Amino acid sequence: MDWGNVTAEDLIDALREVDWSSPPRPLSEFFSRFTVPRSSNKWNSRLKCNLYYYRTNYFILIVSVLILGFLRRPLAIVAALLTALSIAFLNDSFAGTFSEKVTRTVRQFSPHLAAKMRPPLTPVIRGRPSAKRAIYICGRPRWVFVSIFSSASFFLWFVSAGLLTVLWALAIGLLATILHASLRTPNLKARLNTFREEFRAVWRNYSEL
Repeated sequence: MDWGNVTAEDLIDALREVDWSSPPRPLSEFFSRFTVPRSSNKWNSRLKCNLYYYRTNYFILIVSVLILGFLRRPLAIVAALLTALSIAFLNDSFAGTFSEKVTRTVRQFSPHLAAKMRPPLTPVIRGRPSAKRAIYICGRPRWVFVSIFSSASFFLWFVSAGLLTVLWALAIGLLATILHASLRTPNLKARLNTFREEFRAVWRNYSEL
């Protein structure tokens, strides 16, 4: 593959479709040989090749830097969890599953309270259930939980000043990734791996015909 002719959109599509379950490359290979690219074309080609080949290593690197950034501010961890929950509640399947598990747990201790947490009956229009069904969590409209968790996470982000820390950690992780991908000399193994995965993609498309 001629990485010089690969656009950023093609690289993003390749990273989106490629198998991310592959283990990271060994550290002895990851920190093997570094050289300065001789031209902008060489740098462009090397950057794309390394981003594709060492994708799992870069992902672990960025996550590790973010975790270290969170450790400095414990409240930021709680804020991140609340933010993730408020976003997850927007998914119908997650909201329904969460509500069902909480109601089932509460029923073991207080059946009366669990009965109040049931969602209201679906309205019936002309003998048929309404197609537009509102999502309820523990007997309350979903927007109530989204608003509460979002407000709490915003307050914790503000109090802990963790948002700036996360942005700095993310910037450091991305900078380290770009720096490594720019200086790491692509080896023969990376090129052969690229050709092998390219052949698998072509063969997969051929087998689907």
